[in-house]
Amino acid sequence: MLDFLTYTFPISGVTTNILIPPIVAFVVSFFTSMGGVSGAFLLLPFQVSFLNYTSPGVSGTNFIFNVVAIPSGVYRYLKEGRMAWPLASMIVVGTVPGIIIGYYLRIKVLPDPKSFKFFVGIVLLYIGTRLFMDVFKKKKTAQTKKFEQKLSKEATVKTLSFSLKRIEYEFWGEKFSFSTIGVFSLAFVIGIIGGTYGIGGGAMMSPFLITFFKLPVHSIAGACLLGTFTASVFGVFYYAVLPSQGLQTTPDWLLGLLFGFGGMLGIYFGARAQKYVPQRYIKLTLSLIILYLAVRYIWQFFAP
Repeated sequence: MLDFLTYTFPISGVTTNILIPPIVAFVVSFFTSMGGVSGAFLLLPFQVSFLNYTSPGVSGTNFIFNVVAIPSGVYRYLKEGRMAWPLASMIVVGTVPGIIIGYYLRIKVLPDPKSFKFFVGIVLLYIGTRLFMDVFKKKKTAQTKKFEQKLSKEATVKTLSFSLKRIEYEFWGEKFSFSTIGVFSLAFVIGIIGGTYGIGGGAMMSPFLITFFKLPVHSIAGACLLGTFTASVFGVFYYAVLPSQGLQTTPDWLLGLLFGFGGMLGIYFGARAQKYVPQRYIKLTLSLIILYLAVRYIWQFFAP
């Protein structure tokens, strides 16, 4: 009935209904953006498994999705005063150099990413499990209770101190601090992983900041999205311009734009709705998505 909407994308060779990419991206991004994650880490398996897009170019295409989709969410967080600039700057400075290392890993060491995906799956399994267990703690912390009692108009981030050693900020009447070098190092490692798969890194950065650095999800989402956007701009450039050793690394621009359009709307409305959703439910959603992806990555390593 809708055969006239079926299209074969010349760069990737993917054949699909042109409505599927934006619809899938919208649904995924609406929920993941509440935790500072664009959703690219779920769109990659979708492209590989359902669209049969398996060449290294799929990573570059995923980066295009991030570049198009993320600015709408970043705009919402900026407008509402919920951008933790010192945190965002450390994520950007750490992630960008990692991206180029990840690119060369993708084309030189891991043209077949099976083993590396297994490693990523193990990491995600641990993070997802920690997040999931945290959701079901019997007693709520004083911090969580205060979050649930505050009005949305008070949800702003205020930087208190910024040094090479430590960064401190205030959010909803609470003070939070973290190691500057710690976040930079984490961002660098995640940038390498993100550069390899075209996921930007937000899918790993956000859970680490929540679980290990004990930062509230409502205050880090904007910074994670901004970091993912910046890394993705460089990622698109690397995959489109740098030598590829005969591999198909050129992003599929049209397919990436279709995903990006749906993601742009999903991230915008997700960012707008986030402050009304309790942290507990955001953590639960993130943990279930991450656990699903972890199991999928681990399973593919053992599957014949």
